[in-house]
Amino acid sequence: MMSQYPSSTLNVMPCPPEKRREALLKLAAAYDPTQQSALSAAVKAMYHQSDTQWEGLWVTLEAGQVTAAIWVQRLPMNMAQLWLPKVGLPKAGLPQKAATPAPLLLDTARQWVKTQNIRLCHLELSSEAAETEGLLVKHGMQRLVCLEYLIGSTHRRLAMNEALPLSLQPFGELSLAEQLSLLTEVGEGSLDSRPLRDILSIKELLAGFYQQDPQAPQHWYAVGFQNVVVGVLLLAPRPALGRWELMLMGLTPAWRGKGLGRSLLNKALELAQQAGVQEVALGVDDVNFPAKRLYLQAGFRGYAQQRLLAWKGGGERGEALK
Repeated sequence: MMSQYPSSTLNVMPCPPEKRREALLKLAAAYDPTQQSALSAAVKAMYHQSDTQWEGLWVTLEAGQVTAAIWVQRLPMNMAQLWLPKVGLPKAGLPQKAATPAPLLLDTARQWVKTQNIRLCHLELSSEAAETEGLLVKHGMQRLVCLEYLIGSTHRRLAMNEALPLSLQPFGELSLAEQLSLLTEVGEGSLDSRPLRDILSIKELLAGFYQQDPQAPQHWYAVGFQNVVVGVLLLAPRPALGRWELMLMGLTPAWRGKGLGRSLLNKALELAQQAGVQEVALGVDDVNFPAKRLYLQAGFRGYAQQRLLAWKGGGERGEALK
């Protein structure tokens, strides 16, 4: 599969193995330092993979040299993450062939996603990247969620009218069926990432949590109160950033509005502090006003905003956790 960029000498093609390092360097140059670390981690995870696992890496070549690259990184459960080339528009007075090859690469990647029957190919985009978002929407991506990222001190605690002692059971002690049932209950009526929940099954969402950090389940818990399982708490150490991430915190519908959320957030902060961590970060859907209000009361402050965009494929929901 190879495409010709209109009115130019650029060709887009699967990246030859001998050009892979050059392509990845071009890809890294398109990102700011905060995102380069995530890309580096994704590449490191591919070190021992065969050439066939790199089929989602595409490049434009001009006179035998890599001029730009795009990467559809395959994820578990037939998902994928998109790593973009440098995006820009042609400058005034320059011919069309001087335009960025990004549109061609996006068209090629989108077509490949379709042929591979990938269910969801996503990326996160800064709220300041209006030009890039416009280009992605033009090439078939949909905005699913706008996430606000907050960070808070582990030394802060929410005031409680009365003590509500919670018990924590390692999430891994639950059977897969019990894990999925609990996450399904916690997701009922949740204001977080509703469009994403409409697309992905609970199994796929859980696989996504596992994929984010294979070591994270050491700090995942089923939450108990009065001998009943009432919620879930998923925490993940982020040593490179010197903090922990609150991946998911939620209660089943019957136990909401009773002050347990405040107690659970305090418990999360306590666990992180006991581990010697000074800060906890999290992402929350910008329409989830009750959760944001709780985090702000606990002293969390916003530090970034990201939009989740995706190509939605036509595949079936996953039925097995791999």
